[in-house]
Amino acid sequence: EDPGLGEGLDAAQLAGAAEVARAAVIQLSPGEWQPETWPVSVRDGFGLLVLDGLLLRRVRLGDRFGVELLSSGDLLRPWQREDAVSSVPRHLGWQVLEPCRLAVLDIEFAQRTSSFPQIPAQLIARAISRSRHFAVNMAIVQQPKVEARLHMLLWHLADRWGTVGPDGVFLPVRLTQTVLAALVAAQRPTVSGALAALERDHRLPRTSRGWLLHGAPPGELAL
Repeated sequence: EDPGLGEGLDAAQLAGAAEVARAAVIQLSPGEWQPETWPVSVRDGFGLLVLDGLLLRRVRLGDRFGVELLSSGDLLRPWQREDAVSSVPRHLGWQVLEPCRLAVLDIEFAQRTSSFPQIPAQLIARAISRSRHFAVNMAIVQQPKVEARLHMLLWHLADRWGTVGPDGVFLPVRLTQTVLAALVAAQRPTVSGALAALERDHRLPRTSRGWLLHGAPPGELAL
């Protein structure tokens, strides 16, 4: 399901790891997701690994909110409290945008894979990568023009989940204008106009399965 977790293992180790690195899978349907009460055996494990699908994590402070887009390869721990010692009250929420499968990497999974330290090392790397990607998202929303924000955001997502083809970089992520507006901290009508401008310039043709990015990444993302 996730060959990247075996990076650093030789062929013999990979075969052994494949026998023990098995996990239960939960499925989420589109809509609001309210994580259940998790048993200690799950809470003490690594977390939930997104195998496929699309999730939106929302954090609201007053009448403002920030969002984070999660998909295959991301590691999350929805039971881990974030406001236990915070003086700034916040409200958290989850929305499933596309059907998701999450692997439950509980304490038993951690014990079975303990002979292969490369696996937890890869999971730690996933968690660090997630925080770095979110920092990039924060920098993108500081761009003054919404059109630039959208262009940068979609290229950034393409770096994570896109595939290179003869016609450009295909990003198999279908996002509504409402979700895009949340991701770039803009109003929906403004996002609609910015998308239309990008499509007119043939930099961002939309397909029924996602986006096709043409040309070079914008601005500093090309560095």
